[in-house]
Amino acid sequence: MDILQTITQEFNLNPTHVKNIVSLIDEGNTIPFIARYRKEMTGSCDDQILRDLFDRLTYLRNLEKRKEEVANAITEQGKMTEEIRLALEKAAILTEVEDIYRPYKQKRKTRASVAIAKGLQPFADAILAQDKSFKVREEAEKYITEEVKTVDDAIDGARDIIAEIISDDAATRKKLRNFFFKHGEIVSAYAKGKAEADETKTYGMYAEYQEPVSEIKSHRVLALNRGEKEEFLKVSIVVDTDFAKRITGASFLKDGGESSVIVKEAAEDGYDRLIAPSVEREVRAQLFDDASEQAIKMFEVNLKPLLMQPPVKDKITMGWDPAFRTGCKICVVDGTGKVLDKTVVFPTPPQNKTAEAKVVLKKLIEKYAVEVISCGNGTASKESEIFIAELIKEIKAETGREVGYVIVNEAGASVYSASALGAEEFPDYDVTARSAVSIARRLQDPLAELIKIDPKSIGVGQYQHDMNEKRLDGALSGVLEDCVNSVGVDLNTASVSLLKFVAGLNSAVAKNIVAYREENGKFKSRKQLLKVPKLGEKAYTQCAGFLRIDGGENILDNTAVHPESYAKAEKLLALFSYTKEDVKARRIDDLRQKIKAYGEEKAAKETELDRATLSDIVTELMKPGRDIREGLPAPTLRKDIMGIEDLKVGMELTGTVRNVIDFGAFIDIGVHQDGLVHISEITERYIRHPSEVLKVGQVVKVRVKEVDVKKNRIGLSMKMKTK
Repeated sequence: MDILQTITQEFNLNPTHVKNIVSLIDEGNTIPFIARYRKEMTGSCDDQILRDLFDRLTYLRNLEKRKEEVANAITEQGKMTEEIRLALEKAAILTEVEDIYRPYKQKRKTRASVAIAKGLQPFADAILAQDKSFKVREEAEKYITEEVKTVDDAIDGARDIIAEIISDDAATRKKLRNFFFKHGEIVSAYAKGKAEADETKTYGMYAEYQEPVSEIKSHRVLALNRGEKEEFLKVSIVVDTDFAKRITGASFLKDGGESSVIVKEAAEDGYDRLIAPSVEREVRAQLFDDASEQAIKMFEVNLKPLLMQPPVKDKITMGWDPAFRTGCKICVVDGTGKVLDKTVVFPTPPQNKTAEAKVVLKKLIEKYAVEVISCGNGTASKESEIFIAELIKEIKAETGREVGYVIVNEAGASVYSASALGAEEFPDYDVTARSAVSIARRLQDPLAELIKIDPKSIGVGQYQHDMNEKRLDGALSGVLEDCVNSVGVDLNTASVSLLKFVAGLNSAVAKNIVAYREENGKFKSRKQLLKVPKLGEKAYTQCAGFLRIDGGENILDNTAVHPESYAKAEKLLALFSYTKEDVKARRIDDLRQKIKAYGEEKAAKETELDRATLSDIVTELMKPGRDIREGLPAPTLRKDIMGIEDLKVGMELTGTVRNVIDFGAFIDIGVHQDGLVHISEITERYIRHPSEVLKVGQVVKVRVKEVDVKKNRIGLSMKMKTK
């Protein structure tokens, strides 16, 4: 297989670009570095395409390696043929390679291996040849020994050998797999005695469930697997057995008289005993793998906009972790996230100490000039929100001070609080106080705070705890890495948690950077990175462009311009009579127009830059220190306060997308319980998946379609006109 050619065709890319990408990867360059600083070599492929290409490259290389291993194993047995060699070359997936290898694998003891040990292989081969003149019972007498006592024993043994031969046939297994996929039905029911045990009826819809394998959606595959794993459900795939048996025998049966009768019996036995259970497992495994990949892709799609929410910078913020019995944990942080103060108040039931809470909080807000309150959306958030709205109304009436509040998604805050990292950051705080700090900081800089939490705990996926953990972690780490590097990191304030996701760095080097900073003071130049232990030239090349220094010796250090291009950037500035001081003072607003008038091709040639890099450098020079998240819609302050009991069918509301899943999206409409917009209610036009229209953090208008207060369920529609 020509791997480069295969990838070129599958990704519909320029062959030269594919060759360059593979070379860059093999040289040890990171995906963010390739995406940002090697655009001329890749045709400006973005990080997602590069990651998908890398995954495919890895799979194809593993496939070729396995083919070579199988070919060597079969050759060592002296059984390699041209037919096998061609079959291996054509195999497009690992399952097909394993099918080819199956007959030559060292097997555990089977009925067939026992029969072969008794000397019945020649007899089985003779029957399988299906010569009409072959007298089965007469020939069987030749194989009677102390171990094979009767004619029937000999025939039974031969039948077992033939059944295994048919079972091991790669072409037959492939046909049957396709048959299961195209014509199988996946069915489920409660396991014995589990209907009553499923008190919440979590798996109620799967009690008598049946759906074609070819049509089943990913989320239902994962739900069935979880129900089976938890022993609530029995799940299987049902096919037309008679037809499946005809497929099994089709390549082996001839018109060979009594021999063919035995071969037919062997094929049917092989199907029932060997093939059907195995193929069903393979099909179920493939369904799960495909569903897992879909779920992982959805997790990636949801996670990125959540991490890329715009920061509410430089505002003194009060973090509010709501609760009932144990009280609401309060923490005040300054504009950089440094903790200024903390306390606990009890304005919510059962204590209802609202007057006392107001006195304490008004003093804190006055003392630290708090500008915004960041309240978590967990238990007691609605009661807290009502109290906060009343509190800030009183503050405005009494002092004229404007204080806003925002309800933030607190998913994962408790995980961070109980983590080793949380304990390391705040060793003297209990876990609830750490949660309040996290809630405040995730408003100020969502990326910097959420990066500390295991992505699986952030609450924007589906069935994430059922996935292949290594595959999921790898995919989500890629999202974290892409987000961190696309935003850039302040070298003088970034935590180890943030630095370790910068291209070219790892946890050990990130710790060394922080240790160097603490010992030597703030970095004044990117070049100082080369003095950090274990950060060599290779790592420096990968990471330097993503690390920013605000107020350093060189204004270019506060941009995404890579040090390798500094001389060219300065040449560009000189070409149009600018200096780095002009960049610092932001006096180059007309640079792009000047380049256009001069001629982009000519400017690129004279500065030795390709056009893609030239455009990127101009963008950075015009806005040093810019944050790409600033152009995204900022969090909106909450004003309306309602509970689920206040909702009425037909109400039109504004909400925020919290999670996008295969069958719809969950929308926060400010009543503590998120509402579900089913995929059929998202838009009038046909869409294959909700992610075509919605993304996490998006603000949307919805109409209340149904409300079930008892079950705490809200159905919403984005189709604003009622039918």
